[in-house]
Amino acid sequence: MDTLPLKLNGFTDLPAGKIANVATCLEMCAPPPGHAPQVLPDGYLLDALTGDDARRYRDLFVGIGTPWLWFSRLDWSNDQIAETIGDPNVEAHALAGPEGDAGLLELDFRTDGDVELAFFGLTPAQMGKGLGRALMSHAIALGFARGQRRLWVHTCTFDHPAALGFYIASGFTPYKRQIEVADDPRLAGLAPRDSAPHVPLIPARGA
Repeated sequence: MDTLPLKLNGFTDLPAGKIANVATCLEMCAPPPGHAPQVLPDGYLLDALTGDDARRYRDLFVGIGTPWLWFSRLDWSNDQIAETIGDPNVEAHALAGPEGDAGLLELDFRTDGDVELAFFGLTPAQMGKGLGRALMSHAIALGFARGQRRLWVHTCTFDHPAALGFYIASGFTPYKRQIEVADDPRLAGLAPRDSAPHVPLIPARGA
């Protein structure tokens, strides 16, 4: 089913096997006053990823996103990942730490005047250490380093429950909501069936 009679007031039933989330888009038109990148804790550094780092990127994307059902790139080949993060108008960075990669930020400059913070997150083991604030300070500095007029990001109801408040506290302002409907990646074997328990698995009959 490619189209859905969406009710803008009330409930809309989804076919079994589909998932839906509400996304909030947020923007920032200038860095916060006095903004500067924070010094990363000892042992951590921001490591730029190139097209040769597709496997490393995939490991980070899966490691960070599986608990929250990030699915948009699960079915991408390594060549597709390499082409994207190797684009001169895309910047992907790993937050490398003493125990391996701890976080990811990806900035997409391919729209004139705008830059999207396409992906941002920490691995579960690295959360709660203050690394998110430091990583975001670098994301904001890098986002405006090319003279862009606007940095934007979206989060959704599949994300960490503190994500929206974190973005607002970082200086972003909400400006739009969207509804996203997609096939459940767990049913296609792209994500573990027990991942993202906050999004119950509702398979199609016989699946």
